[in-house]
Amino acid sequence: MNKITNHMPTAELQALDAAHHMHPFTANADLAKRGARIITQADGVTLTDSEGEKILDAMAGLWCVNIGYGRDELADAAARQMKELPYYNTFFMSSHVPAIALADKLADLAPGDLNHVFFASGGSEANDTNIRLVRRYWDLMGKPGKKTIISRKNAYHGTSMGAASLGGMQGMHAQGGMPIPDIVHIGQPYWYLEGGDMSPEDFGLMRAHELEAKIDELGEDRVAAFIAEPIQGAGGVIIPPDSYWPEISRICAERDILLIADEVITGFGRTGEWFGTEYYGLAPDIMTIAKGLSSGYAPIGGSMVSDKVAAVIGRDEFTHGYTYSGHPVAAAVALENLRLLEEEKIVETVRNDTGPYLADKWHQLADHPFVGETTIVGMMASLALTADKSVRKPFKSDAGTVGFMTRERCFGNNLIMRHVADRMIIAPPLVMTRADIDTLFERAVMSLDQAFEDVKEAGLLETAD
Repeated sequence: MNKITNHMPTAELQALDAAHHMHPFTANADLAKRGARIITQADGVTLTDSEGEKILDAMAGLWCVNIGYGRDELADAAARQMKELPYYNTFFMSSHVPAIALADKLADLAPGDLNHVFFASGGSEANDTNIRLVRRYWDLMGKPGKKTIISRKNAYHGTSMGAASLGGMQGMHAQGGMPIPDIVHIGQPYWYLEGGDMSPEDFGLMRAHELEAKIDELGEDRVAAFIAEPIQGAGGVIIPPDSYWPEISRICAERDILLIADEVITGFGRTGEWFGTEYYGLAPDIMTIAKGLSSGYAPIGGSMVSDKVAAVIGRDEFTHGYTYSGHPVAAAVALENLRLLEEEKIVETVRNDTGPYLADKWHQLADHPFVGETTIVGMMASLALTADKSVRKPFKSDAGTVGFMTRERCFGNNLIMRHVADRMIIAPPLVMTRADIDTLFERAVMSLDQAFEDVKEAGLLETAD
């Protein structure tokens, strides 16, 4: 068996990576010249690279390692299941114990009447499922014309053709002929850069009313659903004004529109509640789950479906599914992950202890001359970089130029902090301790100090006109 060990020199690993591995969201030719950073081990909230550097992962991988790295319990659960039943499908009137047990556990954890789950391998697949679900629901309800799904600009719902179309990111839509038909987008509730002179409360209502206006424009008889993240994650941790979600809920209920809450990022403790819908008091018809469901230890996702929608879908064959829907190993790992989250009271600790401690530290960064705004809910936070704290305006340079420079300083200081345009964002493992948070804060301040000087030296400390 061919085996590449961690003892190969970094340069050789980078050369092999460049020769054969196509990275997501990457200009691979540029990366080949630079060389990827090779991660070899991880424990708790810390990564180790091939040079032995210890890196604080303030992004939990890709928002997903809620339980932290190196939990033997999840590895043991996977090994046991692989020996007992490594794979079987759930087509052809078959099922298996891990999928049954996980579905039952999710029905217990999920809010409201979200008592049914259609499994997928990740969030993109689950959101593709949601397109099929809502359109089939209205077909069976005798309203086949209700097929348009409304989403938001700058939303992220995955990268497959369907999921990326639901998302509202122009850079993705520019490649591959998206969005697909019958998916439209309204404005995002991003007060800091888009709110102008409005109060956050008035801006939140205005953006919510864009949904009602779009329904009127298209016709209620054509609109199937509205999909949104409780808090926009990859869009920059955009936390909506308090006025936004109550009005969205009212509109969906009054206008006979299904509400899809994409909880791929906000689910399983990220907000200090089990789900973002609980944090905001929402009652969605469908809820997308993935990432924290298994803490990234195995690929799994799903669509939690309400009693109302499931009863209608169940009337006839739903001609949809994936080879790995409810994969037994992934389901067993997810079950063990949920057990640990519950028994170790990790979500409660985020809500009552480490979340408030992180919030206090994070908001202290607002005093930095390079920071215009700090926002946080639970263990997901962002800050807006600024050239002038007295105004809410973007940089004169292309969006992301300053953010990338700041990210590079973070990486150089062994802190994984991501940039979205010129916002810096974090979503650390939920097991982060107060001591870990202190380290994060120290490295963040150092990185901001350095990046601020870099930007000034480059002549980029200017706001747009």
